[in-house]
Amino acid sequence: MDLYERIYDIVRSIPAGSVTTYGHIAAAVGTRGGARLVGWALNAVALSDRLDIPCHRVVNRLGELSGRMHFETPFVMRERLEAENVTFVGETVDMSRHLWVPPMPD
Repeated sequence: MDLYERIYDIVRSIPAGSVTTYGHIAAAVGTRGGARLVGWALNAVALSDRLDIPCHRVVNRLGELSGRMHFETPFVMRERLEAENVTFVGETVDMSRHLWVPPMPD
């Protein structure tokens, strides 16, 4: 399976009301340190309008919405998360409540 497809499968599995990080996804596909690669894969999704992949559930390691500029407006990412009852502390996701870590590869 293509690496981007493996990334998309993980993003599809993030439960509603939860978020994960670019780094956690990179580790789950076996590319530690590949957080930037995960970002590129998700940017490709935004460009192709594949709505079946909930990219809004992927944040940076601090809980910041670093991908927000790749949505229709800079506010859409937060609005989608809030619609799923994700809470924020200031401008960052409350990671202690909403972080989901994908399973690591065998």
